[in-house]
Amino acid sequence: QVQLVESGGGLVQAGGSLRPSCAASGSIFRINAMGWYRQAPGKQRELVAFITHTGRPNNADPVKGRFTIPRDNAKNTVYLQMNSLRPEDTAVYYCNANVIGGDYWGQGTQVTVSS
Repeated sequence: QVQLVESGGGLVQAGGSLRPSCAASGSIFRINAMGWYRQAPGKQRELVAFITHTGRPNNADPVKGRFTIPRDNAKNTVYLQMNSLRPEDTAVYYCNANVIGGDYWGQGTQVTVSS
């Protein structure tokens, strides 16, 4: 089992920044990659960014150049550094841990960007 605890969402004006975090615990050794997904009202959940266990990051096209996914191995924590936020980034953001045979999810954190 892997447990994920998120924090750090909130309300910000367009152009601002947020940095939610996701702390993993439990069977950390099973994790292949950790990442962030988001789901806006009426839309499907979509991948935002992920980082492999070897430290290779990948960002989805809508956030390239604006978001990064740093991690702190000592704290088993990944972050989503979101800069130059836009109203269309408004969504519930979910942390994800991919293991062989499945995925684990955080509880979600709301990010709202006002225009």
